[in-house]
This record gives sequence, structure tokens and C-alpha cells, in this order.
Amino acid sequence: MRSVLMTLFHLDRAQAMPVSLVGIGTAVPPHVLHQDAVAELAREVFADRYPDYDRLAPVFKTSGIQTRYAVQPLDWYRTQRGWPERTGAYLDGVVALFEEAAGHALTCAGLAAADIDAIVTVSSTGIATPSLDVRAFGRMGFRPGTRRIPVFGLGCAGGVSGLSIAADIARGRPGRNVLMVAAEACSLAFRLDELTKSNIVATALFGDGAAACILRADARPLSGAPVITHTAEYAWPDTLDLMGWNVDPDGFGVIFARSIPAFARTNIGDAVTTMLAQADLKPDQIARFICHPGGARVVDVLEQALNLDSGSLAHERAILADYGNMSAPTVLFVLKRVMAEGLPLRTALLAMGPGFTTSCAVLEQAA
Repeated sequence: MRSVLMTLFHLDRAQAMPVSLVGIGTAVPPHVLHQDAVAELAREVFADRYPDYDRLAPVFKTSGIQTRYAVQPLDWYRTQRGWPERTGAYLDGVVALFEEAAGHALTCAGLAAADIDAIVTVSSTGIATPSLDVRAFGRMGFRPGTRRIPVFGLGCAGGVSGLSIAADIARGRPGRNVLMVAAEACSLAFRLDELTKSNIVATALFGDGAAACILRADARPLSGAPVITHTAEYAWPDTLDLMGWNVDPDGFGVIFARSIPAFARTNIGDAVTTMLAQADLKPDQIARFICHPGGARVVDVLEQALNLDSGSLAHERAILADYGNMSAPTVLFVLKRVMAEGLPLRTALLAMGPGFTTSCAVLEQAA
């Protein structure tokens, strides 16, 4: 019986409808934040109130970040903000990012908004009801019957997890176009009142941005478009305190455990092996890992945990330097850059997020 079930499993996977990535686009807000200027602001508002500030200050240089983009100019962050102001800035800034990134993906795919049948919207840095997608409906020209799937709470894993959700929807609706948008305004989590290491580290890391992908399942993969052949997630029990948000009357407060790099170094390799094994793959069959660059230390740790040569994640470091950690969209910025130079035969996207979880999506070049 077991051999029969395994045969059926392999037949089902072999006959699964290929899901092609037919378009990708990215966007950043208009305000450029240079790391030196952010470091000066942080010293101005924290140094006299946080005794351990001088010990933490080097993170602005060791983060690997040179510039970031934000939905508000730097001076906006000098004033203590509450939920209404943060939410207003989130809605204005992230809806604009959604529209721009989605527009670029539509152009890349040669489609119009009216051609989209379903939208998966990933965002964890603000609250929007009605959701972000429907706020863009009229201006972008989506059809009234377009299905909407807003997703909250995935954090930095959201780019890969959102892509996986969109791929499953596309596979279940052959011939339909599924748009996935990951849009975040991480900078709005900056807190003048939070005198914590996590808040200062977040001040050194976070930027804002959006990325969009369009997926379609067809009996035959589209020529030249990479195909998503496998997706998986892995969650560790009793790790809720590693990463996430605290919620209080003034807004979100970031949770960053200092043990995240050590945890990744110890655990990510086995998790990746387990996720790939579900598709009968081994790590050495992946020509290129594309990883979410949460910070310079995290990128170093991922190279070690995945047994990669030092410097293998060069595009990740370049995206981190130019844009900072934008949470969910960041890994898709890396994907777009790798695609521009040519994807290898088989690629695996990886991102870690709150939970504590990691998400994986395998892309292969269609023959």
C-alpha cells in the first residue's frame, strides 16, 4: 500500500500544473534616508536618555546599510507619534507603494489591472480596513469581481510565504492571473519612547518598500518565465519571543531577540534540508539560494548555515546596502536583481519571520 501511495504522490506532483512567474516589479517611497543622517538623529534623541547607547551605536555602521527609503521625511520621525498619525502615514504611503509595484509588475507581464483575477496582499506594518488592495481598485482599474486575499502577520517571511500562497491559488485556477504584493512601511515602527536595544537596532535597519509578482498556471510553462515547482514552510515551537511586534497605545514596538543569528546558524540548515526533501531535493541541488537579508550578521550566518562560499550572497548584501531591511518585500528585490543577470537552472528563495518560521520557494527555469 505504501508503494502505491508514494507512486500516486509522485504522479500527482509530476502532473501538477506549472505556475509561471510572468511579471515582477518593485517600488520605494520618495524620501531617501542616508545612514549617517539616521545615526545622527538616533544619537540626538537617544544618547542622553539611554545609558547603553554608545555601546549600541556601532550598529549603524556594522548593519551594512548605506541608504534607505521612507514614507515620511526624516524630520517627521523627530516627533512622538501615536496610532492615528502612524496609521495615516501607513495608508497613504503603502497604498502608493502597492500601486507602483503592482504597476511595474503588470508592465513586465504585458497585462492590465483588469486582467488580474486574484490579489494576495501581504503587509504587517500597519492596519488597513478596508484592505490595501481595495483602496487601489478604482485608480488601478481592477475588475469588481477580482478576489482579494489580504494577509497580515508574516513579517520578514511574507515575501516568500505570500508567493507560496499566490502559487497555490494560481495552481487551483489555471489560466488566471494572480497578483501578489508585499508592501511595508517598517520605518513607522520607530519609537522615541522605546529605550530598548531592539528599538535602536530597528532604527539602524528598517526601510520601506514594496514588491509585486504576477503568477499564472498553464498546462505548459510560459517560455522564458521561471516556474515555481515547490513551496514549504517550517515553524519551530516555543519561539514566539524571537521576533514580532508588541502592541501598545502608541503603536507597534519591535521584538528582536539577540539570539536570532545564533538560532539561524544552528537551525536553518536542517530546516532547509527538510523543506527541500518534500520535493526530493537536496541543498546541493540548488544552484542559487536567494535569501532575505535581515542584516549583515544574518547574511553572514546564512552563508555558513547553508554551507555557501563566503560572498555567495553578494546580491543580498547589495540590496541591504541600498534599501535596508524592508521586511517582506526585501527578498523579492533580491530575486529581481538575480533575474536581471539570469536565474540559474534551480533557485530557492528563503526568508525567516516571526513565529519563528522560515519559508521556501523553489524556482526552476522552464525548458
